[in-house]
Amino acid sequence: MIHIILIPLVAAVFLAVNMGGSGIAAAFSSSYGANLIRKDLIPGLFGAFVLLGAVFSGMEVTLTIGNDIINETYLNIQVTTILLLSIGLSMLLANILKVPQSTSQSTVFAILGIGAYLNDINTKKLFLEIIPTWFYLPVFSFLITFIVGKFIYKPIRDQGFIDFGTIKDHPVIKYAVILGSCYVAYAIGANNVANASGPILSLFANIMNIDNDGNSILLIVMATLLIAPWFGIGGSIFSSRVLESTGKEIISFGPLGALVISVITGSLLIYASVNGGIPAALAQLNIGSIIGLGVYKVGFKNMFTKKTVKRIFVVWIIAPIIAFIIAYLLMYVNEFLF
Repeated sequence: MIHIILIPLVAAVFLAVNMGGSGIAAAFSSSYGANLIRKDLIPGLFGAFVLLGAVFSGMEVTLTIGNDIINETYLNIQVTTILLLSIGLSMLLANILKVPQSTSQSTVFAILGIGAYLNDINTKKLFLEIIPTWFYLPVFSFLITFIVGKFIYKPIRDQGFIDFGTIKDHPVIKYAVILGSCYVAYAIGANNVANASGPILSLFANIMNIDNDGNSILLIVMATLLIAPWFGIGGSIFSSRVLESTGKEIISFGPLGALVISVITGSLLIYASVNGGIPAALAQLNIGSIIGLGVYKVGFKNMFTKKTVKRIFVVWIIAPIIAFIIAYLLMYVNEFLF
């Protein structure tokens, strides 16, 4: 039995590595884009704070992924492996294309692929709670950043009340930006680790015949500790690719812009995590904030004609659909073979 259980665990590790590759851009693209931290230091910081977020704030999302979209009793060894592989392959595609994809969307769509095959989906949770956040939270991220830039930063700068050119180089500001990136990494742990640990939690609960109702704290901690450390490893593998896309190729920004992006992105993600356990679209929150800053600086037209921005939007649409299709087809193959 042990060697069979290793199969979904390996799939979960594969997914965690790819999530780390995508998530590291969302966390540290702001501080890296502002040239405040060396690239080789980022994976270690990223991994440490992801682990902290997963342990202290990740329970609600883990339970949502594990048993609130489809019935957790379906998540046996074969189905759990199918789910995790489907998500991981869609994320691998995004990382190869150097686009930070929403892991949560790929996860939910993969679960939907399985649920569609089984004809059992919790549509209320999906359509009333999860999917709406994918639309309004990135819009909030965009609007808040744009408003801060245009109606707070710009008037203060133009009136000369504060010399932003001087304070942006102050060591306190630089360290604050790096801490802001660590804050986003913590938020990633609170939300995105669950995309791999949630299915593993339900698998453990089924094997041990334990009701996965939130009382099995030990199982939640076990699943989290098995998955979270691999985020840092994935970040180390993929950081050179995805950090350039979001940190350098969309819009250039300084330390203050980087700090605003980190605080807005991390706060919205933590809000989604602890209020209802919603698997939120982290990559879209981050890119929404960066684009909000870009629109403030160069305007709508110049921002949305950038090739990097267009590529990001295309992959955001394609990757979740690929996860759905892979999961559905693998369920069919599993039924045919077994």
